[in-house]
Amino acid sequence: MSTAQPAALSFRSAVEEDVPALVALVESAYRGDASRAGWTTEADFLDGRRTDASGVGAIIADPDSTLLVVERGDELVACCQLEHRGDHAYFGMFAVRPGLQGAGLGKEVMAEAERRAREDWKVAEMRMTVVNVRKELIAYYVRRGYRRTGELSPFPYGDERFGIPLRDDLAFELLVKAL
Repeated sequence: MSTAQPAALSFRSAVEEDVPALVALVESAYRGDASRAGWTTEADFLDGRRTDASGVGAIIADPDSTLLVVERGDELVACCQLEHRGDHAYFGMFAVRPGLQGAGLGKEVMAEAERRAREDWKVAEMRMTVVNVRKELIAYYVRRGYRRTGELSPFPYGDERFGIPLRDDLAFELLVKAL
């Protein structure tokens, strides 16, 4: 009896036609009841939307950014944003389909994103910001080699593009990794 191996992951830059599927993926990974199927949910402290079509479209249109689409066969399974910021790259909008979380897919996506930043942009460091109350997510990134800086930036209360906060102690913490 043989067990079929899942199809290999493929990576490509997002195009405008991908916007609706990417918005749905990001929303499913972070907000609402659907996000509770995975461990990356923010539903307990942020309501509202995580992103929208104009935000995703802006990343796709930005010449210093790429929105990496990750597919297995014909299925969209993950995505992440890479932005070239001079001497470093910014990693964001990382989403893995909730039902596929916890099986190593995220680790593969991060490794590919880091490889692309290092090889394509010749940067020596990747940076990201994580909502400070996301203890499990911060621990995940630390296990992937990211270092907590303790540097916090304010959460944009009142700007619903980032969600509707359900608590008043949110901030973004900067994490960095040498590439």
